[in-house]
Amino acid sequence: MKNFFRIVMIVVVFGLILCVWDGFFVLDEGRQAVVTQFGAPVGNPVTEAGPHMKIPFVQKVSYFDKKILIWDGDPNQIPTSDKTYIFLDVTARWRIVDALKFLQTVKNETRAQTILDGIIDGSVRDLVNKNNLVEIIRSSDWEPGTGPAGMIDKEEDAAIQFGRDRIARMVHEAAAKITPSYGIELVDVMFKRVNYIKTVQRKVFDRMISERKRIAAEKRAMGEGQKAEILGKVDRELKEITSKAEREAQEIKGAADAEAAAIYAEAYSNDPKFYAFLKTMESYEETMGDNTHLIISSDLKFYKFLDSAE
Repeated sequence: MKNFFRIVMIVVVFGLILCVWDGFFVLDEGRQAVVTQFGAPVGNPVTEAGPHMKIPFVQKVSYFDKKILIWDGDPNQIPTSDKTYIFLDVTARWRIVDALKFLQTVKNETRAQTILDGIIDGSVRDLVNKNNLVEIIRSSDWEPGTGPAGMIDKEEDAAIQFGRDRIARMVHEAAAKITPSYGIELVDVMFKRVNYIKTVQRKVFDRMISERKRIAAEKRAMGEGQKAEILGKVDRELKEITSKAEREAQEIKGAADAEAAAIYAEAYSNDPKFYAFLKTMESYEETMGDNTHLIISSDLKFYKFLDSAE
């Protein structure tokens, strides 16, 4: 009898321990929970971190994140309004704001990703179909003439009404109207990558190459013009400097010649015979070289000093 009583007590104590253990749950920071009883939600979602009570074995706890989650869609080939196909890679951020509604309509985050696939992809496809290619590839702050042209002519470039960024916001606005019914808040939608399909890429690359060549030709022509202008300026300044130097040289030479003439005049006035002798010697030096034979008449004045030397 004592053994039976002891076994009963052990069972009771063990059951109480299990009840106490299963009667509490701890909610981590950044998480939220919904308590269900036989599959039906009980009370409001639990959002405060810390220990909480529930009925053991009868009630279950479903946990969900409160933090922002990432949705990343598969790249899709979508036609624009002007019948040009492009690849769009879209991403979005979302979070669970109503855990109870989320549990009732979605159940888990994996299924939420699938639901968002349909909502966001549908909104993206709808808005891309309604806009021309230029609206998707150009950012909203694009200004005509500020970059190279791809498939877009300048006339089309100037016709941008929305731009990629604003269309992404429009996608977000359209999808965000649907997600609250699933207890989801769609934070934002972004176009991660926009690319042409292969049949269009070749035309785009050829157009970009042609545009780059045109710009390069303009730059070269501008450079040649600036080169000619600089060379003309240099040549003009060189001529001005040369002319000024020649003028100054002539002035210096003239002043020197005048000074020499004055010295010669003074020397001549002081001793005319010596001056005549000096000038005649200079004439001899200029006239006769090492292999010069001079034949002159003896009665010439030019011969006078030669005759005296003998």
